[in-house]
Amino acid sequence: MDVQNLSVDDMSQYVARFNDLKGSEDSYIDDHLPGHQRFKINLIGMGVVEAARPELMPNIPLPAHGFNLGMIQAEPGNGAALHAHETEEVFMPLVGSWTVVWMTEEGKKEIVLDPFDSINIPIGVYRGFRYDGEGTGTLLTIIGGPEAGKVDWHPTVVEAAAQTGRTRNADGELMVTK
Repeated sequence: MDVQNLSVDDMSQYVARFNDLKGSEDSYIDDHLPGHQRFKINLIGMGVVEAARPELMPNIPLPAHGFNLGMIQAEPGNGAALHAHETEEVFMPLVGSWTVVWMTEEGKKEIVLDPFDSINIPIGVYRGFRYDGEGTGTLLTIIGGPEAGKVDWHPTVVEAAAQTGRTRNADGELMVTK
């Protein structure tokens, strides 16, 4: 391994300042469904988004090798609808309590995470999350793998989103028809 000798100026390109973070409230097909409004921030790597907007580009615009780091901010009662990924996904609440929901053959199950608790959701599990605290909550998200793939939405989410005019094209990109 070649050891790098970075100056403070060189290292600055690897820093994302919290007060300068950019993101979007319009990233997924479920964003307009009741209870699913949230603000998506890509910190390192593209993560999984369905809209190619400048504000969704990583806040640290350098390649990520084997992971994607992001944050979700939401108001009480909001979060993500049921979805699955081709990779693991880790959640860690930074501000407030978040409920993680997943689907089983018997129906939905859930567990509450308090700040700095962590959960690693396995590949192929339909999961969602909801902020249950006060004020604005913040959830740290880590998606494994160099290529995070596309979101696999639960069929009920796809159907409900279509009623709001939000679908995806064959490449998994957000399309708004209403």
